Order: sequence, then structure tokens, then C-alpha cells
Amino acid sequence: MIELVEVSPRDGLQNEKTVLSTEDKLALIARATAAGARRIEVASFVNPKRVPQMADAEAVVAGLPRDNGVTHIGLVLNERGAARAIASGIDELGIVCVASDRFGIANQGQSSEESLAMAMRVVAMAEEAQRPAQATIAVAFGCPITGQVDPARVEAMACALAALGVREIALADTIGVARPVEVTKLVSQVKAAVGSLPIRVHFHDTRGTGVANAVAAVAAGAVTVDAAIGGTGGCPFAPGAAGNVASEDVVFALGDQLPLDLEALVDAAYWLNGRLGRSRTSALMRASRGTE
Repeated sequence: MIELVEVSPRDGLQNEKTVLSTEDKLALIARATAAGARRIEVASFVNPKRVPQMADAEAVVAGLPRDNGVTHIGLVLNERGAARAIASGIDELGIVCVASDRFGIANQGQSSEESLAMAMRVVAMAEEAQRPAQATIAVAFGCPITGQVDPARVEAMACALAALGVREIALADTIGVARPVEVTKLVSQVKAAVGSLPIRVHFHDTRGTGVANAVAAVAAGAVTVDAAIGGTGGCPFAPGAAGNVASEDVVFALGDQLPLDLEALVDAAYWLNGRLGRSRTSALMRASRGTE
């Protein structure tokens, strides 16, 4: 069985122009939970001046239900964010390091090696706090500044992260440039390198290949797929980026491998569109109800 990590409350909202209230974010998380999501990325513990959409991270975590079988994930980019996340009581930490020096410096103020060293320190903090941690390798399939990323670099980073004891490693197509054949190769390569450690994938649908890439990744051995209700989000480094791959499209494509409630996801997507004032829709939304 394949697992979905619902990322709309964090990656879905982080690049939308409309800033949702804490109450609306909690309502979105509740809708994702009702649809069957059991791991949800709920907040990002980053500088609120840089990302005002995530300024209420602690308030969101404080409002979450407990002991309902759902793991709530908080994204962190450095030790300061990790300390905030741990203090908030979040269930799991998500760490991001980058496979491209120039992207890392532009986005996080760190080279690739520096971001990997940061990840090592954050994993140690999570372990001390008895919280699981997972790591994402950003721009694993391509960089908006330098173009191609060496798969050997991604593999080496994955091996270093695996040695830390992270619960899983995610390969992120941060700007939406991957093709299914490239996904198959990289997922297979990293999976062979890290053994039994689970592989997660994160795709943006910038060029319309997000769903195909998710299916290819699963066929190559990935066991977890990130997706966002309604295909919300985007990437500030990819002009015209269409956002994350939509949860409802991924669930439809994977069928029985990913048993979530499609109708509930579509309902949530329409509700979220209304809250964000956006008209963009996923393929399944169009097929289910047209443009309404």
C-alpha cells in the first residue's frame, strides 16, 4: 500500500497570495484527515517576515487534535526552526537540504554541503527530543539556476542522510522539470543505494508531468507521495509553476494502492479554492464538476 503525505496546509499555502486564518488552516487539516490522510504537513517553522503565510505555525500546532492516528509534520530549514518545532509539540520534523549549491544559497543561504551539515545537526536535535525526522533533497531532478543536477550527488546525499537514521528520504522535483523516465532512474538508483530505507517523492506539476512522475516513482519503489489538495502552491523559482501535484489526481491515478476518499478530496479542493479566491482546478475537479 502507498502512503500519501498531504502538504496543502504547508507547501500548498506557502506560495499562495491569500493568507488563510489559523481557523481555516485547521479546517483544511480536518478535511484532509476526514478524507483519509494520515500524515499531514501542517506548518513551516521559518522566518515569518520571509514567509508570512506560515507566521502562525505554533498556533496551528496548538489547535490540532491529538491521538487521532494522524502524524502532523513541521518543516524546518535550520536549528532555530527545529527548536521552535520541537517546542510546539509537533509530531515529526521535516528537514530540507539541497542538491545544488547556487539554489541552496539563493533559497536557504547555504551551499549543498552546508545544508547537509545542518540536516545532520537537526536530526540530532530531533533524536534528543525523541521525535522522528525525515529529510527531503530539494532540486533533486533539476535546478532553476544551473539546470541539470548530477544524480551521483543526489545519491551521495541520500546515503549520508540514511546514515543519520532519518525515517525516510524524499526526492523533490522542486521546480517541476522531471520526466517519468528520469524519475524511474533516480528513484531506482537512490533506492538501491539506501537499502530498506523508505523513499518519498515530491512533485510539482509545472509542466503537466506530476501525476505521471508519481506513478513512475511508485513503480520504481517509492512508497510515499507528497501531494496537495487542489494542486495548491507553486514555486517562486519557477515562473508559471502550476503548484504541487494534486492529491485527488494522484489518488485517482494510483487507485487501490492509495485508498483515500476521492469525493472528500474534491469537496475539500473546491472549499479551498473558495477560501483562496483561486479558480485553478485539478484534472479530477474538472472531470467531477466542471468549472462550477
